[in-house]
Amino acid sequence: MNSKLLFLFFLFSALIFSCKDTNKLPDPLEAGWKGKSVCEVVKETKKLRVLKCTFEPGVGHEKHYHKPHVGYTLKGSKFRITDKNGIREVNVSTGSSFSKDIISQHEVVNIGDSTAVFLIIEPK
Repeated sequence: MNSKLLFLFFLFSALIFSCKDTNKLPDPLEAGWKGKSVCEVVKETKKLRVLKCTFEPGVGHEKHYHKPHVGYTLKGSKFRITDKNGIREVNVSTGSSFSKDIISQHEVVNIGDSTAVFLIIEPK
């Protein structure tokens, strides 16, 4: 009987520790580019956080994670995006929106010739 309890204890412990948040990446506010911030808090309440992220040509956002969020493009440009699906180039149009309902990770670089600006809205 003791060996069964010991086994269950170790199994339960393994499950608890494997469920801990192991994400070591920065969130969008913490992430920057070459040591400089690219996002600032525009508004923060108990229920949401709104970030404004600005990317001049050649500036990116180091690999980071996002909780579920909605984004809106105030000023678009062309980006190289690296994520779990590989590397792709995307023209992001002014006025376009995007959303994710899962935790996601990526790195982006503005490869266009104009400064891009985004709003990122994150529910808490």
